[in-house]
Amino acid sequence: MYNKVDTNLNFVDREKNVEKFWKEKDIFRKSMDSRKEGETYTFYDGPPTANGKPHIGHVLTRVIKDMIPRYRTMKGYMVPRKAGWDTHGLPVELEVEKLLGLNGKEQIENYGMEPFIKKCKESVWKYKGMWEDFSGTVGFWADMDDPYVTYDDNFIESEWWALKEIWKKKLLYKGFKIVPYCPRCGTPLSSQEVAQGYKTVKERSAVVRFKVVGEDAYFLAWTTTPWTLPSNVALCVNPDETYCKVKAVDGCTYYMAEALLDKVLGKLVEHEGDKAYEVLETYKGTDLEHKAYEPLFNFATDIIEKQHKTAHFITCDTYVTMTDGTGIVHIAPAFGEDDANVGRKYDLPFVQLVNGKGEMTEETSYAGVFVKKADPMILKDLEAKGLLFDAPKFEHEYPHCWRCDTPLIYYARESWFIKMTAVKEDLVRNNNTVNWIPESIGKGRFGDWLENIQDWGISRNRYWGTPLNVWECECGHQECIGGRQELADRCGNPDAAKVELHRPYIDEVTFQCPDCGKKMHRVPEVIDCWFDSGAMPFAQHHYPFENKELFEQQFPAQFISEAVDQTRGWFYSLMAESTLLFNKAPYENIIVLGHVQDENGQKMSKSKGNAVDPFEALETYGADAIRWYFYVNSAPWLPNRFHGKAVQEGQRKFMGTLWNTYAFFVLYANIDAFDATKYTLEYDKLPVMDKWLLSKLNTVVRAVDNDLENYRIPEAARALQEFVDEMSNWYVRRSRERFWAKGMEQDKINAYMTLYTALVTISKAAAPMIPFMTEDIYRNLVCSIDKSAPESIHLCDFPAVDETFIDKKLEEDMEAVLKAVVMGRACRNTANIKNRQPISTMFIKAPFTLGEFYQEIIEEELNVKKVVFTDDVRAFTTYTFKPQLKTVGPKYGKQLGGIKQKLSVIDGNVAMDELKANGVIVFDVNGTEVKLAEEDLLIDISQKEGYVTEADNTVTVVLDTNLTDALVEEGFVYEVISKVQTMRKDSGFEVMDHITVYVNGNDTIAEVVQKNEKAIGEKVLADAFVYGESDIPSAKEWNINGENTKIGVKKV
Repeated sequence: MYNKVDTNLNFVDREKNVEKFWKEKDIFRKSMDSRKEGETYTFYDGPPTANGKPHIGHVLTRVIKDMIPRYRTMKGYMVPRKAGWDTHGLPVELEVEKLLGLNGKEQIENYGMEPFIKKCKESVWKYKGMWEDFSGTVGFWADMDDPYVTYDDNFIESEWWALKEIWKKKLLYKGFKIVPYCPRCGTPLSSQEVAQGYKTVKERSAVVRFKVVGEDAYFLAWTTTPWTLPSNVALCVNPDETYCKVKAVDGCTYYMAEALLDKVLGKLVEHEGDKAYEVLETYKGTDLEHKAYEPLFNFATDIIEKQHKTAHFITCDTYVTMTDGTGIVHIAPAFGEDDANVGRKYDLPFVQLVNGKGEMTEETSYAGVFVKKADPMILKDLEAKGLLFDAPKFEHEYPHCWRCDTPLIYYARESWFIKMTAVKEDLVRNNNTVNWIPESIGKGRFGDWLENIQDWGISRNRYWGTPLNVWECECGHQECIGGRQELADRCGNPDAAKVELHRPYIDEVTFQCPDCGKKMHRVPEVIDCWFDSGAMPFAQHHYPFENKELFEQQFPAQFISEAVDQTRGWFYSLMAESTLLFNKAPYENIIVLGHVQDENGQKMSKSKGNAVDPFEALETYGADAIRWYFYVNSAPWLPNRFHGKAVQEGQRKFMGTLWNTYAFFVLYANIDAFDATKYTLEYDKLPVMDKWLLSKLNTVVRAVDNDLENYRIPEAARALQEFVDEMSNWYVRRSRERFWAKGMEQDKINAYMTLYTALVTISKAAAPMIPFMTEDIYRNLVCSIDKSAPESIHLCDFPAVDETFIDKKLEEDMEAVLKAVVMGRACRNTANIKNRQPISTMFIKAPFTLGEFYQEIIEEELNVKKVVFTDDVRAFTTYTFKPQLKTVGPKYGKQLGGIKQKLSVIDGNVAMDELKANGVIVFDVNGTEVKLAEEDLLIDISQKEGYVTEADNTVTVVLDTNLTDALVEEGFVYEVISKVQTMRKDSGFEVMDHITVYVNGNDTIAEVVQKNEKAIGEKVLADAFVYGESDIPSAKEWNINGENTKIGVKKV
């Protein structure tokens, strides 16, 4: 029969046994094989990097990414789940630099690129075993035996094909462009990477005096980056704004925007009311165009002369605003996109007095100083020259490298770009086909990003990455190679097809230029590792070189899910590449996940000491409990506050309740040797409670199926939780005596079959969410008695809904019963009367009535002798009224005292009838007619003595709490039964053991027990009662409704 069930709620060891069973029986593989003929439902796994440890946020992503594919598999779909590893990129290089004690590109090249690359390849697998253990413990099912690996040559070759396709469309180009650049890493960052690293910083800006040529006057210009001033080549004004030439109180003459005069020059005034300046002339911005000024420094004189270009004059552009500064900005085309545009428009010289390490160059007085550290030095020199007007501190968001935390600089670099701006309309259209959950991120955050898309800076001046597949000749000829065979054909060397597609190996492959006959070399750049991850839909299959049909079958994905920070990361790179190559969205449904926070809503970090170790959490609470918490707690896209108490509460409410119900069934089924395969569920023979449970079960299965079909995860979890609560705390509690009955009558068979069906069915419905516990339940309830059943719950179909079992009227009636019972219990609590104390009558005023069967349930549940439905509860309740001072005071002022007096003696029920009928109550106070609406009144419902009332908008219940002697005696009987049952359990007696009960020390209790021996004996399996003996076995003192007595029990 069934294995005995341990009722402790520590599931960790059980989960380990289930995980072992899955591995030994290869259940994941079998679940895939069993659906080979099913319709394909593709899930893409966003690749983690194996050189970093999993954190608690990865538990959230893993459990969402596991649950939906499990559900779809149970629905009959073939769900490919290929795991992947993101293996390229700067984080790996930084890890290896740290390992080898290197710092920066120069030291890497001295160490040797080949040994460095080999170390990178080793480093990426540092935590592979940890990730695999973590995934197994969480219950994340994916093909980890044959994962895609982004450094694999086949994967890279597919990327080469993609880049060649983009090249052929003339969308891959090389140019000088202002890019966000990390001087520490020596590489530009993509816009999605920049978005990950903003920090709030306080810095000094500079308002600088630029001497006007031929005048004793200055242009006042503002910059937030003083380190760019040595590279200044122009100033810029807004052509449409008004500018003034003013004589300021500091004795200088300035040109600046009229709109900002008071804001900037007002600081010069010592006393309020004094004039800061006198306007000499006004101009339109265009009037100042080409007006010359003297350079601040002479560092760039030779550079400008060699370029034969003009510098240091006023330019015009509408990007200049009047919100900050002076209305005049300084232009350094090497360090800003707007500046570069102005530079192109006016053919300004290109001056870049900062090197690739972010240090000021030798032409300056600050050679070798990092730009941010050069700021105060430059400001000091300007002040010494009398050219610094002001250096105000300001706070702003400044981008930092997400990898190494260095401040980024905007820097003109020779880089390779993909022209995303050319496919903007396609991107927007394709995004509109995606079901974003929540929609606000797809239409808002992601949609806005696409609307303002920039070209993708694809190249990185690094070592460990996919090599950019462009060969270049010094004559300027360029070729893009789309694969290994093409490379071999191009060089005329078959061995070239076998070269590893990494630096430095691929750098050694050269071929002849068709234009000039010289050697063509591969460009030195590698590509952005986000391109790797965005290529996984096709590159994981080595498409188009093989697996063409497989790729087409599995593209696009029906489902992906990652955290919200991937909006500009993986979500974007997937969409970008899919649009460029196939002009369609790469995913159909996407669940965006919020971040996991600590219990106070703070971001988790090691430095704060509030980070949760995922392995410790899994070892403490178990995977199912954590999974369940993430499903039921809140919408997936909202931040999750993770803490142990919340996980344990969810475990207790749902998992504990389900497990205890299952344990209850197994306990009694084993006593009765009940084998569910020997019986059938005969609906026509079922009583109302069984029909209700089966109706509710099928309603819930339909709801859960519909919710998961539509990615409504918390809704599905809450439906399961509500059902399990009602199954345990309503159905089982109401039906317990049916399981205790002797023999195997039809009613007992009905109870067993109904509960068995509900347990097996709800376990299947919950299996995608809590895969470990449901496996335990299924294998014990099903596999132990049916050897032909699938060996795992995860090889079963999701339960089908039996519409014939659904009875909506029955469910509504039982819902009404439950509502009445809940309100009745609230009345008992108010009156401080225990449920074991019978009371005489419960009155219900409601828009519904219930039949005798349901009334009997209420009577039993609330230990009430009689339930009476009535249209009028006035005999037991009344209303009291007080004036709402904030509305009545202004209306009636002096009459307020009289109004209070009148309301204190008014007939509450009559007044309430008038209020409901007319919307106001009307009365006279000292000759003044008073009309009070509901908003003018503070209304309380009160009960008459001996009655307790509970009400909501539609239902009122009243309990008669007056106790007769007979009711008090019956209350004593129930209390004695409860105490004896407790003693049976504490003594370790088995369920079917018969006992003798001993009573001593209180005549009242002894008399009650004697009068009710038969009733008590049936409940506690007592064959005899003994009174007055002083030597009582297992004696215990009890206080029973204020009476102290001694009770003992002994097994017969």
